Amino acid sequence: MPYAKMKTNWTKFLSDHRLGRKTKDLVTPGRSAFQQDFDRVVFSSAFRRLQDKAQVFPLADNDYLRTRLTHSMECASIGRSLGGIAGTFICRNFSPEGILPNDIGAIVAAAALAHDIGNPPLGHSGEEAIRHWFRHSPVAAELAERLTEEEQADFIWYEGNAQGFRVLSRLESPFNYGGMQLTCATLAALCKYPCSAAKRGVLPGVEGKKYNFFRQDITLFEEVADATGMLPAGEEMWHRHPLAYLVEAADDITYLIIDFEDAHKLKIISYQEFESLILPMISDGYVERFVRGIKDNDQKVEFLRAKVLGVLVRQCSRAFADYHDEIVSGELKRPLAELIEAAPLLNQIKLRSMELIYTYPRAVEIQAGGFELTNGLLDTFVSAVAEATADARGEAPASYQSRKLLQLLPKRYCDLSDPQFCADTYSQLLSVLDYVTGMTDSHAVSLFKKIKGISLPGMTQI
Repeated sequence: MPYAKMKTNWTKFLSDHRLGRKTKDLVTPGRSAFQQDFDRVVFSSAFRRLQDKAQVFPLADNDYLRTRLTHSMECASIGRSLGGIAGTFICRNFSPEGILPNDIGAIVAAAALAHDIGNPPLGHSGEEAIRHWFRHSPVAAELAERLTEEEQADFIWYEGNAQGFRVLSRLESPFNYGGMQLTCATLAALCKYPCSAAKRGVLPGVEGKKYNFFRQDITLFEEVADATGMLPAGEEMWHRHPLAYLVEAADDITYLIIDFEDAHKLKIISYQEFESLILPMISDGYVERFVRGIKDNDQKVEFLRAKVLGVLVRQCSRAFADYHDEIVSGELKRPLAELIEAAPLLNQIKLRSMELIYTYPRAVEIQAGGFELTNGLLDTFVSAVAEATADARGEAPASYQSRKLLQLLPKRYCDLSDPQFCADTYSQLLSVLDYVTGMTDSHAVSLFKKIKGISLPGMTQI
């Protein structure tokens, strides 16, 4: 592709247009719009709640283990390094207007920081619990009859990725059109699966594996895609923004290595196994000799983790440059972490993690209980909202129980003064999910116990 065309493309890919804004912010010297994105995410309440959301081990009693908050911060750190190195390549070869390598590092860091911000309580099993609820709950079945097939797809294939885009673009700072009004470059880099639920699986490879926006939020995503020049791939589908590959790589290499480190801390895997899979990726005689001199195994693991992350950052950055043309043209269908020298060993770590870590009995017990918790919360609040909105429409009075439950639900999740909300079952379901998925693990457990009468204020614990 001609140089001038690529320069134009990269300038647009890195758009600092803020979602929902009609005018451009004044630039503060030394603090780019993309750095401001990072700060807006850090200070948001949704990000703060990640401190009590599980990474792998829900409700852990070990304060060493990662939460979604610490994982997101580590992922952002890796993302900044990946983006900065890739940014040097981009700026050297394509000279996008007004962009420095550190700006690209800031975009990737901000997107990586926010990549889990929409995850429900109790880890990825929380997403599966919501899908299970919609497919099997009698309450959901009754309401599903009022939804289009496209609207049903949002719940049948419920996605924390789509919830994350919704949190950033609508739920945080809801008084603004565009929510937090992050730059479109950051929001586009965040979206690894740029399609609607109805188009999930249409695109081959990683792009179509999941989806990244609910039907209610399509217009918001269209603004992001248009501002950043994302390539259309069909109706309600786009090819990935190029920096989404770096955000994905930051997440992949971080969680694979970090989850393995946490598993060693819990004695799920031995130091010998950790070393046997990590040290060959580093392939450095000095590091091997140095680590032999460390006496404590936990300290050895921390040292090797730091070294291997540096190696993986360099390998993924090289892969981004090597596959640049396929990335910007929408032709690359595989994650960068599958295209590097360390990929076979990373795959071994992934397989061992699936075998030992993600099936760890305590985590599985809590996740299994999470299905009952999620079903209970959704049945309870969805039924209460359905009764209250039917009452508001003058169809049937809400029960005393439902009226009491609505007192626990903040008004912004059930505005009975809004006729449009009262008439729209799809919006009501999304709104209850906004409430439930925003809960921390501890709050979800506590609220479930209270509404089920298992634990009430003032009760003596037995």
